[in-house]
Amino acid sequence: MSKACALHILVKTREEAEKLKLQLAKGADFGKLAKQHSLCPSGKKGGDLGEFRKGQMVKAFDDVVFKGPLLEVQGPVKTQFGFHLIKTLYRS
Repeated sequence: MSKACALHILVKTREEAEKLKLQLAKGADFGKLAKQHSLCPSGKKGGDLGEFRKGQMVKAFDDVVFKGPLLEVQGPVKTQFGFHLIKTLYRS
């Protein structure tokens, strides 16, 4: 079964996610932005979701983590929770 580890930032609007993505592109620290802005409890840990299996997250999130490039910020990705910026650290 495939496993991955990812960081994410969850916000309410696409606009907020786009602004954060621009900051990240300019070199902002992912963990600091997650702590300041993420609505997910993982924000307290810099957005770290730890290791999880394929199928444990909602489909749109899973697709990015298991099919997208590693170590690049992806998104905004819309789910029922809001808009995510996702950085996949590794997968196996």
